[in-house]
Amino acid sequence: MCGITGFIDLWSVGKVREPGVREEILDCMCHVITHRGPDDQGVLIKDGVALGMRRLSIIDLAGGQQPISGEDGSATIVFNGEIYNFLELKHRLESRGHVFRTHSDTEAIVHAYEEYGASCVDHLRGMFAFAIWDDKAQRLFIARDRVGKKPLYYTTTPDGTFVFGSELKALLQHPGVPRETDPEALDAYLTLGYVPDPLSIFRGVHKLPPGHHLTFSKGEVRIAQYWDFQFSPSETRNENEYLEELRQLLDESVRLRLVSDVPLGAFLSGGIDSSTVVALMARHMEQPVKTFSIGFHEDSYNELEFARLTAKKYGTDHHEFVVTPEICSIVDELAWHFDEPFADSSAIPTYMVSKLAREHVTVVLSGDGGDELFAGYTRYVVDRGRSAFSIMPGLLRKGLMQPLSSHLPHGTLGRNFIYNISLDPIDRYLDSVSVFTRLNKESLYTDGFREQLRDGDWVTKCFHKLAAKVGTGNSLDRLLYLDSKTYLPGDIMTKVDRMSMAVSLEARAPLLDHKLIDFVTRIPASMKLAGNETKHILKRAVSDLVPKEILNRPKQGFGVPVQEWINQQLRERMHEILSDSRTRERGYVNPAYLEVLLDEHERGRRDHSVGLWALLMLELWHRQFVDESGLRARRDEINLVPEAV
Repeated sequence: MCGITGFIDLWSVGKVREPGVREEILDCMCHVITHRGPDDQGVLIKDGVALGMRRLSIIDLAGGQQPISGEDGSATIVFNGEIYNFLELKHRLESRGHVFRTHSDTEAIVHAYEEYGASCVDHLRGMFAFAIWDDKAQRLFIARDRVGKKPLYYTTTPDGTFVFGSELKALLQHPGVPRETDPEALDAYLTLGYVPDPLSIFRGVHKLPPGHHLTFSKGEVRIAQYWDFQFSPSETRNENEYLEELRQLLDESVRLRLVSDVPLGAFLSGGIDSSTVVALMARHMEQPVKTFSIGFHEDSYNELEFARLTAKKYGTDHHEFVVTPEICSIVDELAWHFDEPFADSSAIPTYMVSKLAREHVTVVLSGDGGDELFAGYTRYVVDRGRSAFSIMPGLLRKGLMQPLSSHLPHGTLGRNFIYNISLDPIDRYLDSVSVFTRLNKESLYTDGFREQLRDGDWVTKCFHKLAAKVGTGNSLDRLLYLDSKTYLPGDIMTKVDRMSMAVSLEARAPLLDHKLIDFVTRIPASMKLAGNETKHILKRAVSDLVPKEILNRPKQGFGVPVQEWINQQLRERMHEILSDSRTRERGYVNPAYLEVLLDEHERGRRDHSVGLWALLMLELWHRQFVDESGLRARRDEINLVPEAV
């Protein structure tokens, strides 16, 4: 596990030629992501090519230093991630004449590139973001794993330099990368609570989407998709046949992720997914599994009693930490690690459980992905219930109910519900998962910011385009695909990657093994959401592994009591920051509407904790990454190279 970064200025118009400048810039880019790889730094600087990496040593501790080149030295890689089938791939490549000098998974990728070219990604089973400089072809090849477990940002500067990195802050150390906020990305953030790919918060900087690779050659960027979630029409198989293969794939996915030369453990939340992972780990490990859980004093958010059931059943070496409101003091630290505005408050317990785990292990397995794969979110049940309103005549929904909801005063009971059920299915679902809905943005946004968005609603267009790709005709399949392409990489994977890497901890997600995904997407939707029972087929598959108290309990998300915290420990700071003149002069949010949100929330009239948290994190991001003083202060704190670079 590592962090990678670099730049190519072979074809730039005004390339940097001064001796030592490339080295200094690359070192600065590497240094700012040291948390991703505290064990080692490696670089390649050759002509106009600069590749860098920070290494967290997991496999082949002595021989896996990067960059690594192939036999003749013409192809050189920097790599972030883990390839779980690398031994099998290595043997296959050796049989075709390739000579290995290390025992690392990194070297298997570069030889696979030599053998298969761009299709090397089809042979990789794991999580990855890597960059290969091909000296013979004079091109850079970069790729991101199928689901988006590992991040990859890139941009082409005005002078033609291509810059990339695992984190946005690495790119920002290059003097050619601009810092102009993208209005579409900002609107997307205030809709979803995160900035979805391929957007980034800065105009001209992009995220490489999951399942894609990119080639940069002679100043041109070409992007291609190599994998996607494939929802197929229902096969004629009974449930028991699906169950047998599902159990085998679950077991294999976990077993493959136990390869490590350093201590390994698991996050244990008390839900079905993480309990399944721990149960399967216990089956294959000789020593007790080290498990790590987070709890709260607030009972409605505390899952520790359920985590203890699994820990007891499998005799794990169990560790717990109770998160208290004082933890809110780390919000500035969170803003720094996410690089972009990020509004999922469960980042706090994710960060704390990562810190707890890092005291004992270097690698953890998690249950992430189970909700998107097996239909675990209760919002799928809610959407099914509201789908009945779609049979109402469009004239009634759009001609009467929508205008009515728009004209009702803010805070009127039922206003948001009337608006939601007046929408078509995809718009209704987007509305239900939005931080600020289209209805409330009419009051939220200033006239000036609304004018910047006159070209349309990027997120709505994206959701409709994605939903149209699902050919099964099943509404649940469309929602699962939507979440797998947006919420999963944009929120869940981003949260886990940034919070685990902030403490130099590698997190693996066996439920997101692509072979498991390819199988589960062929299972009929009716076996995932059976009536109102979520994760039906998964529950049956693991009924002998997971304690029945966990199987039968209602769904509880990995949330935090942010409403209580905002009302208490964060109250003064929240009000101070959101009422500050700097915040109100950004030009995005209508100050009068912001006052309404604060007033209604503080008086207990409405719970606006999600929206207020999103606005708070947006402003903290601004102060660290946009305001000159905030950026300089943070640079001083992490001992970066002086700003002259």
